[in-house]
Amino acid sequence: MSLLENSKVRRMFGTDGVRDIANRGMMTPEIAMKLGRAFTLFLLKRGNSKPKIAVGRDTRHSGHMIEYALCAGITSAGGDVYTIGEIPTPGVSYSVAAGDFDGGAVISASHNPAEYNGIKFLDGDGFKLSDDEELKIESLFDLKEEIERPVHGSIGRITEVPGLTDDYLRFLIGIMNKVEKREYSIVIDAANGAASALVEPLFRNWKGKVSIFANEPDGLNINLGVGVTNMGFLREKTLTEKADIGIAYDGDTDRILMCDGKGRVIDGDIMLWVIGRWLSTKGTLGSGVVATVMSNMVLEDLLGNEGIKVFRCGVGDRYVLDTMRKEKSRVGGEQSGHLIALDFANTGDGLCSGLLFLRAISDLGEDISTLSDRFDRYPQVLRNLRIENKDIILGSSRLKKAEKTAMNELEGKGRMLLRPSGTEPLIRIFVESRDRELMNATADMLENTILEIASTGGN
Repeated sequence: MSLLENSKVRRMFGTDGVRDIANRGMMTPEIAMKLGRAFTLFLLKRGNSKPKIAVGRDTRHSGHMIEYALCAGITSAGGDVYTIGEIPTPGVSYSVAAGDFDGGAVISASHNPAEYNGIKFLDGDGFKLSDDEELKIESLFDLKEEIERPVHGSIGRITEVPGLTDDYLRFLIGIMNKVEKREYSIVIDAANGAASALVEPLFRNWKGKVSIFANEPDGLNINLGVGVTNMGFLREKTLTEKADIGIAYDGDTDRILMCDGKGRVIDGDIMLWVIGRWLSTKGTLGSGVVATVMSNMVLEDLLGNEGIKVFRCGVGDRYVLDTMRKEKSRVGGEQSGHLIALDFANTGDGLCSGLLFLRAISDLGEDISTLSDRFDRYPQVLRNLRIENKDIILGSSRLKKAEKTAMNELEGKGRMLLRPSGTEPLIRIFVESRDRELMNATADMLENTILEIASTGGN
């Protein structure tokens, strides 16, 4: 079957805000200032007479540069800025939802290398903006006529509120305190990112041994050989420390991945399987679990055995959230470790999701060491092809014909997906099937077709 991603045409915003190499392209101070102004105008048009906007950033060297420009744009349009400093993306979301704010902004490029940076916006409830809302901001960014600028006392102010990080930490500790079983040993990889200063106080009262790594950011080492995109580091440390479980975050801490004591990855699918069952026993799951088209088909099988329905959506946490709202589900997420539990957070929160997982395995009496064995995955293949003119390639009639052929071959045996990356010049080929030979042959055929089309200029 063909699984298409929900998407609307946006020129600047990708699947997770505006992102580029810092000081180049779409992430220069000039762009950041115009984005701050456009976001403030967007809030003004929604009826906020003097918008209050919370701003946080991760640990990147370029963070201050982008932050100052963004804040200049916000205050120039008449908005008041409240800077939190270094804080995870979900920490900004928590602060906005808990405080008297009209919106939020996060300066981060998440899992990307240190030379990248980005800006993503939140609404007054701490949720990420919809495609339509981001399109409206783009239209204000490109506004030709000059809107009268505020002067004198109408210009916005900038106020530092670092204490909001402590409020967020107290919220997380409240969840941690409800984890009953905490005697086993843990290794933590903070990715030299926004979680670096939080993990030690958060796990301070854990009864088992806690070994923390990659929690000394210098602005240039965020995600460098560590974090969720470099799981070899966590596996090695977990095995070396002989820990029962390893936990890794990404740069802005909206994602989490784990591994068991044997170094086997516990991904978002397994976490959804565990947390979904746990919430179901508490009667707080809602209609079921939301997973993206990338989640393994065995997730549906295992949750189905428990009478729990799985709803599929496109890739991206905004589409997870949209589907959760539509289907009245209270938990959803991605295989990549982006999880949203609406009774606890309004966006993907690696720290919170990890604690919920620890609560779930404690309450359910789960054995961490057996989770991977029991989660008998369908074989999957994901290939990332670097293609500069990806939209032209994906619109090619030759590729559409190859896609139709692949779907016919997989009918009743598996599924496939072609999609562009929202943040990089990549086309992703995804194929899943119990028949590994068919899976690989289908992926080969699609890859060869894409490369042939690219070599002829998209014809």
